[in-house]
Amino acid sequence: MTSTRVARVSSPKGPFEVIDRELDDPGPNEVRVAIHASGICHTDSLIKEGTMPGGTFPTIPGHEVAGVIDAIGLGVVGWHAGQRVGVGWFGGSCKACEACRRGDFINCSGLRAPGVDFDGGYADHMLAHVDALALIPEAISCAEAAPLLCAGVTTFGGLRASGARAGDRVAVHGVGGLGHLGVQFAARMGCETVAIARGRQKEQLARELGAHHYIDSEAEDFAEALLRLGGADVILSTVTDARAMSASFRGLAPRGRLMVLGLTSQAITVSPGRLIVSNRSIIGYVSGTAMDSQDTLNFSALTGVRPIIETMPLERINEGYERMMSGDARFRVVLTPSE
Repeated sequence: MTSTRVARVSSPKGPFEVIDRELDDPGPNEVRVAIHASGICHTDSLIKEGTMPGGTFPTIPGHEVAGVIDAIGLGVVGWHAGQRVGVGWFGGSCKACEACRRGDFINCSGLRAPGVDFDGGYADHMLAHVDALALIPEAISCAEAAPLLCAGVTTFGGLRASGARAGDRVAVHGVGGLGHLGVQFAARMGCETVAIARGRQKEQLARELGAHHYIDSEAEDFAEALLRLGGADVILSTVTDARAMSASFRGLAPRGRLMVLGLTSQAITVSPGRLIVSNRSIIGYVSGTAMDSQDTLNFSALTGVRPIIETMPLERINEGYERMMSGDARFRVVLTPSE
């Protein structure tokens, strides 16, 4: 029997256990990926804690996966062993629901996600449907690619969905795992980029990443500061505090769009009058398809956008997970093969 390692959680809130198990062969229209890097995302905490709808135990999380195809299943066309590929939150669609029939695959009613509907990337190998695969350009390492397959495609895709154009004023609210990529994408797209964060400690980094302005939300009313600049055409809200999201709405220019990327169960509170007057709007955005991920990777390779990461071997998964969830990591912990 050929074995592989996986980091699994046996019960809600339990620790990760790194174990050996049999290495599976890919099924029809699947490939097997030898994993070189797997990012730890905050969403993985919902899976580990047992609060993700549809989740079961034992479970192997991980939806920021980069590696190399090492086996091909029956019926696979256009993919071959040795290709560097990534798998993000989009793990495949049903092709039969109304959203799929309209080509809106990310909103498939039967969307399959790694770590929820099938084993994820906290492992040495994983199986993935060909629909989930994004090619990784040579200019980007697997460790760099992994966070771009979730945090990256979310911010890049959110910007594209916002309709932002070169010369527009884009504010990135929060300079963390998503926000530090959002600042880079907005600046590389030719937008006047405003970074908003608490305190001054992230100002130098934000400016190095491309921000033209920095607002300390602890020192002043950041919505008023945005209005003094002329208002934001787009606000990328990467924070997870709904009160802060609500407050940011006042900083929009006429016809401005608040793009909500940060996940929270709290309610955003905005009066209908603020929506109606000057035609402002609030738009939610979730991840993207495999081709959206590939677009993100290609744009990043072309323009030099890179995530700031820390790497740890798979056997230190519990340490890496705690470091990520505590906020001590800057900005993504990425699991790699053994030291």
